[in-house]
Parts: sequence; structure tokens; C-alpha cells
Amino acid sequence: MGRETGAKCRLCRREAMKLFLKGRRCYTSKCAIETGRPAPGVTAGRRPRKTSDYGVQLREKQRLRRFYGLREGQFRRFFDRAAARRGVTGETLLQLLELRLDNIVYRLGFAPSRAAARQLVRHNHVRVNDRKATVPSMTLKEGSVITVRDKANSREYCTLSVEATDACALTEWLALDKEKLQGTVLHVPSRDEIAPAMNEQLVVELYSK
Repeated sequence: MGRETGAKCRLCRREAMKLFLKGRRCYTSKCAIETGRPAPGVTAGRRPRKTSDYGVQLREKQRLRRFYGLREGQFRRFFDRAAARRGVTGETLLQLLELRLDNIVYRLGFAPSRAAARQLVRHNHVRVNDRKATVPSMTLKEGSVITVRDKANSREYCTLSVEATDACALTEWLALDKEKLQGTVLHVPSRDEIAPAMNEQLVVELYSK
């Protein structure tokens, strides 16, 4: 399976927003967005070109896809699942992305970034409902319980990560027990509880053409 191997900060600069791909660095003054660096390839003083409606929709889709660290094929499959369900397609898409196991591991603070959370899951460091779980794209449900494996190296890494990410507020739809290194999905998140400040309707319009 393919993966992004380029500079992470370059992606944030291209999308002109923080995608939180570098963990704790994204919360410091060293962040490329904080320092005001321009998008890659942009020459200072060059007159910006007008963006078409398609370009605006494409840019929004790329931002959302990169925010969750997915390749195009993976992202499209999640959109197809959302489109097949009842309700607002855009909101359903965000809910499916938020309920991915790797994203929840990141939201709980067990890993500093979604890429690190994905590796944590792949290497069998977490369990779901006391069962082995090594598929990062696994979709969790209300009431699912995520725990760190009872191994010294697993718990030490996650403990340090949780302590270092205290500055990042835990979302309201998740509960965390720091002592047990255990998280619980309280309910399916509503649109107001989902972080991306993006217009998901533009993504729906792009894929509906």
C-alpha cells in the first residue's frame, strides 16, 4: 500500500492550514503555518491565479484526505460508504473518518500523530473490547473500549504521549482513563464535535459529478 513519504510540513503549506501531521511540533512556533511560509512553488510577489469551482472543490478534498492521512483509493471508499447510508453524506463521511481506530488512538493521546497511531495499531500495541486489533481503518462503534496492551514498552510509550499532549483538548465524544490507559467511545460524534474546519459539502459536490 502506498504512503506519503515527502515532507509533512510541505503538505500543510500547500493546503494553507495546519493538518497536524508532525505531532507536537504543530503546536509550537516552529510550525510552518505559524512562521508564515508560503505554499511550495509560490514565488514571492507573483500574482495569484483565479481558482475555478472545480479547483476549490479539489483543494477541499485534498485537505480533508491529508488531514486524516489517507490515500485517494482509501478516501474514495469511505465516501462511497457514506453515500450509501441515510442522512447527510458529508456529515456521515466525517463521522466514518473520525471513528477509524487510528484516528481514535490519536484523539485519545496514545500517539502524537495519526501516522504514529497507525503504526501503533499495526504493531499490535492496542486492543479493542479486549480483542486484538491491528487494522487502522477499523470503524469503531458507540461503547467500544480501546486499551493499550499490557506490555511495558507499549504502556511506557503511550503514557509519555498522553502526558505530552495534555495541551490538546480531548473531544467530548471520547472518555479517557489515564491510569488504565483506556478510552471509550461515548457516542457517534455530531458535526459540531468534529474538528476539521472544512466544507465537506464541496467534497460531496466533487465526487457527485
